[in-house]
Amino acid sequence: MGPEATRPLWHGRTLALLGILLVAFNLRTAVASLSPILDLVERDIPVSTAFVGVIGMLPPLCYAVFGIATPVVTRRFGLEPVLVAALVALVLGSVGRGLAGSAWWLLAASTLTFAAVGVGNVLLPPLVKRYFPDRIGLVTSLYVTALAVSTFVPPLVAVPVADAAGWRASFEIWAVVALAAIVPWVVLLVHPRRSAPAALPEEARPALLRHAFRSPLAWAMATVFAVAGFNAYAVFAWLPAMLADTAGTSPAAAGALLALYAAMGLPVSLVVPRLATRPGRVRAMVGVAAVAIAAGWTGLLVAPGVATWLWVALAGTGPLLFPLSLVLVNLRTRTHAGSVALSGFVQSVGYLAVAFGPVVVGLLHSGTGSWTAPMLVLLATAVPALAAGLVVARPRFLEDEQVG
Repeated sequence: MGPEATRPLWHGRTLALLGILLVAFNLRTAVASLSPILDLVERDIPVSTAFVGVIGMLPPLCYAVFGIATPVVTRRFGLEPVLVAALVALVLGSVGRGLAGSAWWLLAASTLTFAAVGVGNVLLPPLVKRYFPDRIGLVTSLYVTALAVSTFVPPLVAVPVADAAGWRASFEIWAVVALAAIVPWVVLLVHPRRSAPAALPEEARPALLRHAFRSPLAWAMATVFAVAGFNAYAVFAWLPAMLADTAGTSPAAAGALLALYAAMGLPVSLVVPRLATRPGRVRAMVGVAAVAIAAGWTGLLVAPGVATWLWVALAGTGPLLFPLSLVLVNLRTRTHAGSVALSGFVQSVGYLAVAFGPVVVGLLHSGTGSWTAPMLVLLATAVPALAAGLVVARPRFLEDEQVG
């Protein structure tokens, strides 16, 4: 498959670009908008500690289940119709959370919401490949940045909205945002020529979906994705407690350091996807990520009270593997069919591993009474990241593996 001719970014594809960015902005709001107002929700809906734990594990589990189901459904109905259906489900789930009168209702609405997000996670890379085959790095950078923004905006507005209009309104405002994301895709379905790709690729083949489970490339990419997510979810769950016990960090300082960890994702989301399209850069970025993970957790183990911000910043650089994985979904496939299959497999397997990150860290801490073992496990994730990263750094394609 020869290289695509480069076109101006907006040329004939404005609706598709707007639609991709709006979808990306909706993929983290459901998770990030719950925890800041959970105490307000509990005043009206009594929830147990076990329920809170289930809600915490629900997003990655839904992403895993619906990640593997999405390629099958997409093969039958197509990318855009499935995406519109997912966005409708996201609207209904957000409204349902706002109307919840019981813990079970809240759980059901949250499940619908996270299922819709799981579908959207898988569909974004192949949509980029379909509409922007000549701008994969740039558009991936833009939508990963939108993902990052959608992670830290909801916590900033959730409490003020809840204080002003009630916690139900704090959920329901995100239904309006999801509704806005539907509009460009409905227009494209009704008037497909407004942002149509130059040539529509073939639909996904069942054999290609099955091959992903036997592909060394697919498993290596899933490993890289899982390492990034495992670290991030474990850190968001436990870093403040780790720093309080090991470095004597105050709650306010620990919160600031957690924000620093999260903020490290914004610059890498802008830079990494574009660098990944250049020859030889993937191997270097994998090396940087592995070294950063190892150095960050080593510092927190050996000298947690000295230059704590530096260790946290290094650990936060390691998850550059996340945007790298997303852009490689397109760079390591020849067709949109391959992109759908690889995206579904990588995110399904990856999020299944990610779901256990906070649990493993918590159990190790509880069992040993120390943060040493959990930090050693997080440090050790640099090894599979490096090994799998060297596999995905080699220029090869999923479809070629199938033929070979």
